[in-house]
Amino acid sequence: MDFNDTPQEAEWRAEFRAWLEENAPKVIGAPPEHDMEIGGGDYLERAKRWQAMKFDAGLARITWEPEYGGRNGTSVEQIVYGQEESRFPVPNEAFIIGLGMIAPTLRAVGNPTQQDRYLKRLLRGDEIWCQLFSEPGAGSDVASLSTSATRDGDEWLINGQKVWTSGAQFSDFGEIICRSSPDAEKHKGITAFIVDMKAPGVTIKPLKQMNGGAGFNEVFFDNVRVPHENLLGDVNEGWTVAITTLMNERVAIGSGGGGGGRGSVSNVIALARERGANKDPRVRQQLADLYTKSRIQKFLSMRTLTAATKGKVPGPEGSIGKLLGGRVMTQLGALTVELAGPDAVAGNTRLAQAMLAAPAGHIAGGSDEVMKNIIGERVLGLPGEPRPDKGVAWRDVPR
Repeated sequence: MDFNDTPQEAEWRAEFRAWLEENAPKVIGAPPEHDMEIGGGDYLERAKRWQAMKFDAGLARITWEPEYGGRNGTSVEQIVYGQEESRFPVPNEAFIIGLGMIAPTLRAVGNPTQQDRYLKRLLRGDEIWCQLFSEPGAGSDVASLSTSATRDGDEWLINGQKVWTSGAQFSDFGEIICRSSPDAEKHKGITAFIVDMKAPGVTIKPLKQMNGGAGFNEVFFDNVRVPHENLLGDVNEGWTVAITTLMNERVAIGSGGGGGGRGSVSNVIALARERGANKDPRVRQQLADLYTKSRIQKFLSMRTLTAATKGKVPGPEGSIGKLLGGRVMTQLGALTVELAGPDAVAGNTRLAQAMLAAPAGHIAGGSDEVMKNIIGERVLGLPGEPRPDKGVAWRDVPR
């Protein structure tokens, strides 16, 4: 791949940069106190305003049709915009799940009525979405979920508990997968739905994290009624829907926009210079190692984005980027704290976040062990893990 801009790409970049330089300052404010606790203060108001501004400019999803707020642009055009936006601390975290994971799923498996009802509002930032997959007994093996969906005429009754649901506390809707046929194998008895997060019977409780935030939640469903028209995909075919969402999630976490995240190695290099440690050969070796890994991560991102430009759906390569990303986060956090010393926990909340938020990178969006299985089986062609539950009805699997 040639990483240099073509003349057309250079024009796009100049256009996007000019628009961002004019408009981004209008919504940039104090960052959330904790990385994962968004929604505090005026954050949501600024986030929704920013999303609406992008929508009105045709920049919320450049590749989409104008009727949904896009401009029929190319994937490369979208990538260039993402790279330029990453240079500004704009409030866009509240829409990462909705735009990066739910919207592609709605476009892939949603019916026309659902797409007309939800996509435009999602893209404009009028409605926020969350993803309801993990459960207390179904984390890495999410297909073993037990939250039930029982048909009751033109409605479904949902009962159970979900956990680690990011942003549930301010979401309007969620994509949920439930056990609809306990007599089928675990992967074959799941159905996906669109659920109203404000519906009677939905209870949301925050989970306090060691970094001081509470961005994750546990969500309880007590006879929550969901109209049959909110069925996403076909009955008992929810695992296919879930895979579509999960593949996009791992690409969103592991690959991003190809421009590098804000918490980059450059911040640690600057910290080393500030603390006078940039001449220490041991520190320099660690910085060089991190820089090398971050460049590899960017190239992995480019591989994924190149596939996207050719119309390919996300594949197992997203798991490679996600696995590496978690390791880089941990290494960055450890070196940041080492360089900052007591300030990392006593005098600078931002520095402490680098260490305290890092462990989540090995779990969120699929644990490292799950990523290794995916890479081994789908990339390297190794034999699959033994599955004693294969061919066994879900209700008969010991738990």
